Amino acid sequence: MQRSEAQARKASLAESVLAAISELMSSAAAVEVEQEKFMDVGSRIHHADPVTMDLQRSQNSPINTTHIMEYLAANVGLAKDLVARCSAFAQQLMDDDLLSITEDLNNVIKNISNELGRLPTSSFVSSTFAEPAISGRVQVVRNQQDLYDQLSCDGYSEAELSMVVANDRPRRRKLHDSDMPRLVDFLHGMYQESHESGGQSFSSLPEVAEYVEPLYDSFFCPLTNKVMVDPVTTESGVTYDRRAIEGYFEKFTDGTEPLICPVTKMAMQSKTLRSNVPLKSTIAEWITRNEATRVRIARTALSMATTEAMVLEAIHELKVLARLRRKNRDQMHKIGITKFLARLLDHKDALIRCDSLDLLCLLVEDNAGKEIIAKTRSVSRTIKLLSSSSPDERHAAISFLVELSKSELLLENIGSTAGSILILITMKFNGSDDPVAAEKAGEVLKNLEKCPKNIKYMAESGYLDPLQRHLVEGSEDVQMEMVSYLGELVQKQDMTINIAGSASEILVKMVCSGNMAIRKAALDVLVQISSHHPNGRTLVDAGAVPVMVEELFIRKIDEEPMGSKTEAAAILANIVESGLDPEAIVVNKEGHVITSKYSVYNFAHMLKSSMPNNLNLSIVRVLLALTALPKPLATVVSVMKEQDSSQTVIEFMGSLTEALGIAATRLLIALSPQMGHTIAEKLCKAPGQPGKLIKSIGQPGRITERHAVSTILLARLPYQHIALNLALLNRGAMATVLAKIEEMQRGDLRASRHAKAYMEGLVGALVRLTTTLYDQDVLLAAMDHSFTSVLTDLLVRSAGSDEVQRLAAVGLENLSSQSPNLSQQPTEERLPKRKNILQRLRDAHSSRVYDNRKPPAHNRVCPVHRGVCSPATTFCLVEAGAVEALLGVLESNENGRVVEAALGALCTLMDDAVDVTSGVAVLAEHDAARHVLRALRQHRDGGGGAVARRCFWAVERFLAHGGERCVRVVKGDRALPSLLVSAFHKGDAATKQVAESVLRCLHRMPDYSATYESIEL
Repeated sequence: MQRSEAQARKASLAESVLAAISELMSSAAAVEVEQEKFMDVGSRIHHADPVTMDLQRSQNSPINTTHIMEYLAANVGLAKDLVARCSAFAQQLMDDDLLSITEDLNNVIKNISNELGRLPTSSFVSSTFAEPAISGRVQVVRNQQDLYDQLSCDGYSEAELSMVVANDRPRRRKLHDSDMPRLVDFLHGMYQESHESGGQSFSSLPEVAEYVEPLYDSFFCPLTNKVMVDPVTTESGVTYDRRAIEGYFEKFTDGTEPLICPVTKMAMQSKTLRSNVPLKSTIAEWITRNEATRVRIARTALSMATTEAMVLEAIHELKVLARLRRKNRDQMHKIGITKFLARLLDHKDALIRCDSLDLLCLLVEDNAGKEIIAKTRSVSRTIKLLSSSSPDERHAAISFLVELSKSELLLENIGSTAGSILILITMKFNGSDDPVAAEKAGEVLKNLEKCPKNIKYMAESGYLDPLQRHLVEGSEDVQMEMVSYLGELVQKQDMTINIAGSASEILVKMVCSGNMAIRKAALDVLVQISSHHPNGRTLVDAGAVPVMVEELFIRKIDEEPMGSKTEAAAILANIVESGLDPEAIVVNKEGHVITSKYSVYNFAHMLKSSMPNNLNLSIVRVLLALTALPKPLATVVSVMKEQDSSQTVIEFMGSLTEALGIAATRLLIALSPQMGHTIAEKLCKAPGQPGKLIKSIGQPGRITERHAVSTILLARLPYQHIALNLALLNRGAMATVLAKIEEMQRGDLRASRHAKAYMEGLVGALVRLTTTLYDQDVLLAAMDHSFTSVLTDLLVRSAGSDEVQRLAAVGLENLSSQSPNLSQQPTEERLPKRKNILQRLRDAHSSRVYDNRKPPAHNRVCPVHRGVCSPATTFCLVEAGAVEALLGVLESNENGRVVEAALGALCTLMDDAVDVTSGVAVLAEHDAARHVLRALRQHRDGGGGAVARRCFWAVERFLAHGGERCVRVVKGDRALPSLLVSAFHKGDAATKQVAESVLRCLHRMPDYSATYESIEL
């Protein structure tokens, strides 16, 4: 009864399966998708592996028809679900989704085909079902083969047709209504009867494989109950594992007991063991088939797993198999496991990503695995994982990269991946954070050096050691490539390059080679390297200076461009500017140094307007750097005078190349203290000068360095050079300077780091005109522009510049010294009649009061200059209110040079050329004595002799011509006597003389004229 029910159930299942297959095939035929796109994605379907067929035909696998029919029903349902999905969403599916559906459908078709082949005819009630089943299997296989043959013609090889399942797989129909099964239970349903039939359950994937590829009892050793490794047969005819039976035989070594077979319990005469070669081969073949089956089962598990635990279990099984033998790894490559793992690197679960990396490390130990990985996006995904917060994941990722970097096929791929080099360099040099990752990152970088492009990427990321090492140790071709990379790096990036001495020597040797391209590349790199001042010493030690000097002065090749000289000059300029002692820089074998007259003469001789601007710029930079020291400065001045090179440098000031114009102006500024009059004369005679200089000063817009150095040059050239002053005056310099000063004070000009120097230069250019007031044109111009008021205003609004205050005070001193000559006596009719006491009483009675000291402005007499004064016409400091401003400088400014200049201007009001008593009285009204004494105390040490001398001179005037109050203030200063005595003993001759005069006024000077009586002994 039960047998008939089972037969009926089988027939019912067979009928439903065949109907579903027919429905499936008609649905598949009706699917309308983009044929080319679907065929391209589906072209990765592969043949049913012969080993799979062997697995299905295994004689050791029991055939359970009911289970096969149930499994077929599940697969057919899954196939229908896939076809329906493809029909409904064909236009919206992406390539990866189509690929996933195609692979899954291919697996289902293979399963259906294989299971149909396993059904015996006897399973069907009648031949009605058997023939459709067989024809259906044939049709499925034929359709699959036709599809493969068609797609193979599109350029895909059989090796490329491996299974790839997307990470985000489509939702599948559940085979059971219960909760999601464990992976081993799911696979158990493929090869074992259902639980209702009393089947066993499995706890691991290897058990599933052993059920599919069962073990024979003869494989097991009777002693250990384990599969034998080296089976041997004893005299009794029983087979054991060699190690086990030899261990058993050791118990009978003494010969006291008879040798007994552990299985038959029969006595044996000999311990002779015969190797059971057939069984050993059979076991080896079984092990191979078992491991292959385990690989396929784990692959299926990866494809069909629905939980992270299932995926991790499958990966663990694959790792065990991959470690066993290379053949297993080859099989994993062939059936698509390597590609599938590459996609798992994007999985959301960190453990899956980490385990996938560990397995990939095993799979890429051979070249086949690396070739597969090269066709995926594994490298970019792995680089991304290097930044993981998990140490295990970082270590797995960097270990995988170590294996990949061993293949030249992947070197460029790794290096060109965005951010890879920078991340690896960061890991390498952050060894304290993660020493393991740092060590492996260094190993990866070392391997990446085998690809020259990666060396360039490392240099671009700031890691120059590999480039320098290959530059020194590499072949000639490699050295040339490294120099080329350095040249590109110099041009593309504004970065600092530190270079070792050995690399510098190689570059210098390349400059001496005959290959023009190599020379050019080496020179370009040396220009950039030398611009980083710490490299100056390295280049000097490498012998770069003599080579560059020879390149600049001696070497001459007609077909070679002037560029090599330009670059050589730039290198020399960078080295000289690096801060090294120029006296120690040797330029040739004869021992000449760069500061010698020989060298300076050659540099100055090359200064020509016909030379390229960049070459002239570098030579000017060299000469300018040499002027920083007194001895080289004297040599440069001597050579410039001999060769009359200052004229050429003046021409360079107007160059369109701004850097050359600035450098030339700075060189003239540096030379002006020694040859200022020569420069001034050349400037007046140069075509367009000094008009071009004035035009440069007056350029509108933001204040640039060129503005600043132009004004500074005018301020540094000799003030008393009347020809230059008149030339400036005639070309409108005064109006331009005053306009710019006013703009600066109003804040109309945009802020700039050169604004302070520019302002100081403007004031200096204005003050230089005050030194030649004896010329009528200059004098009239000073009157017209009210120089006294302008300079007084600059004392107050100096923009925080001590130099502006100092120059303004110097200018006021120059102007005030001319006031006695410009002040005019009032005419007789303009002098007010002096009123007697009676007239003044009458005026008081009539409320008309007159002040004899302050007559009307038009005929007011200055008490200091004894005539009619005004700020504009006589430059009178009293009328201009400059006294208060100058005393304010004494009170607020601690700069000794500024204080000295302010004292100089104030002293003009107590000079012998004016009414000293009136001048002292005017200053006393502003409490000048207290300000002067404070300045003297403040600058007793750092002020220098000039400040003390001027203070003592003013104090002497206060004591000699001041009123009672003024004298009391001076004598009441307790520090004054000690300061006078100190100056008298330690000061220079002029200071001693003034100090002595003040001491005499204070009656503190001893009388050395007294006569002493000699005592005879």
